[in-house]
Amino acid sequence: MAEATMGGVRAKAAARPQFYFWMACACLAIAVVGFLPTYFVPMAQGRYAAPPIVHLHGMILFSWVAFFVFQSWLAARGKVADHRTWGLVGVSILTAMVFIVVGVVSMRIRQASAPGVPAAITDGVLGFAWVSISAIALVIPAFILAMVYVKRPEVHKRLLLLLTVSLLGAPIARWFLTFSAPPPAPSGPPLPADIAAMAAPPAMVAVAPALVGDILLLIAMGYDWRTRGRPHPVYLIGGAILVLQQLTQPQVADTAAWKAAAIWIGKMAG
Repeated sequence: MAEATMGGVRAKAAARPQFYFWMACACLAIAVVGFLPTYFVPMAQGRYAAPPIVHLHGMILFSWVAFFVFQSWLAARGKVADHRTWGLVGVSILTAMVFIVVGVVSMRIRQASAPGVPAAITDGVLGFAWVSISAIALVIPAFILAMVYVKRPEVHKRLLLLLTVSLLGAPIARWFLTFSAPPPAPSGPPLPADIAAMAAPPAMVAVAPALVGDILLLIAMGYDWRTRGRPHPVYLIGGAILVLQQLTQPQVADTAAWKAAAIWIGKMAG
């Protein structure tokens, strides 16, 4: 009986890395499918024009999700030493991600603050910038903690899953915008194409896609419940912080304090 019990425990422990590998694959699938209608398909058709920094931004963020799959695969295969060695690449990708996101946000704010741009568009870009910056504000401490707990895999892998799930609101939002975007206002003359392209949606539109992405965390919590009897504190505490950040995005984005900070970020673009 004791041997059978121990065998069941070992089987559950062996299954956990496989679970996290498939969760990583789900994150990658969401990222790829999410950007199909607004990035991959238009680019393949020659209809997508953007500054090089935007393409670099996409490449770095996709690199993180693909790297997360690779690292999860190494862990699932039991190649712990290789997993830790390759972890240095993850540090580089995450660092590049922080700089490129801030760089793109700064560029967008700078463009929207140029003379001749309607105040409504400038104000909208300033507000929506909080969606990207608040995501980075959560990613950085989550990654630092994951590195601190690198020798505690049960904490380490959950922090990295939480971090990656927190980035999925952007690709999911592309489908919301593709199929649920409101029609253009019929009144008033149309804006020039270059100015219209600067417009950003209200921060409120980012909330629902982000919460849809959180379903992956609910699945992970359910898996914890089944395999360890209760959700891990990383999901309970980190998940609560993530949901709070997502739900408060519209309120913070509309504050004068944030818009003043956004203007300062815009000055970083030169």
